[in-house]
Amino acid sequence: MEHLPVMYAESLQALNIKADGIYLDGTFGRGGHSGGILEQLGAEGRLLAFDRDLEAIHSEVAQKLQTDSRFELRHSPFSQLEIAVKEKGWEGSVDGILLDLGVSSPQLDNPERGFSFLRDGALDMRMDSQTGLSAAQWLAQVDERELMMALFDYGEERFARRIAKTIVSTRAETPITSTLQLAKLIESAVPVREKHKHPATRSFQAIRIVVNQELEEIKTVLQQATNVLKPSGRLVVISFHSLEDRIVKRFIRAESGAKHNPGKLPIKEADIERGLLKPVGKAVSASKQEVEINPRARSAMMRIAEKN
Repeated sequence: MEHLPVMYAESLQALNIKADGIYLDGTFGRGGHSGGILEQLGAEGRLLAFDRDLEAIHSEVAQKLQTDSRFELRHSPFSQLEIAVKEKGWEGSVDGILLDLGVSSPQLDNPERGFSFLRDGALDMRMDSQTGLSAAQWLAQVDERELMMALFDYGEERFARRIAKTIVSTRAETPITSTLQLAKLIESAVPVREKHKHPATRSFQAIRIVVNQELEEIKTVLQQATNVLKPSGRLVVISFHSLEDRIVKRFIRAESGAKHNPGKLPIKEADIERGLLKPVGKAVSASKQEVEINPRARSAMMRIAEKN
């Protein structure tokens, strides 16, 4: 499937792009959002993008965009965003940051990446295949209780105990190295099927989150975003499941409250210490029309915040 940038028009509008602004795309993917940002930038505008995935870095669209002097792409997780900004001397000067979380269509559609159980492939799941443990390596060594808690916490899997027990007992006899092998194991351990959802869906999500430390990455980059944005700069985050969205929602809420509560004392508005961010509108989901064209957008949720 072609990689279609999710909520393309909505996210570009949310960034409130200025022709001479500085923008960061934390998740380049196949360059859909980055290309759209560049189209709206003038000669003085700048865009710095990041991706952990070497396939994204070496993709045809990446090579094409990198001929544009206004654009730079780094092979890096977005948790290194603040370091990159400091290197360029852009601290407090960034006009907008876009984070399109989750897995891209090319990652899902390539069976050798191990993200999907729809076709057989190596059980990898790493967004950066050059670093860290693969899913197969992690499953070979993880403690049964730790595995159970990961499936429950990150997959919200109610049969986490059964699945963990099945995986641990199986690996004692034979290594678990392929996506279909793991999917069939999980399927055998789950006594009840959810309608329209494969039994392995939640577990694959959980294992992928652990392997890539996805939630820790999100927490880190959100704090960094507030540090590098300029006043009135925009933070736009598109998430794809409740765990991601909950982190984003709580972060924006925590950063948008008044830091000083005067109670009943007479106090000037100017003396109230405000949070670093303010939410812009309510959370936005993908339109019905977009979901019909791109079913992977059905769970997308976009939140927008602006720096005070």
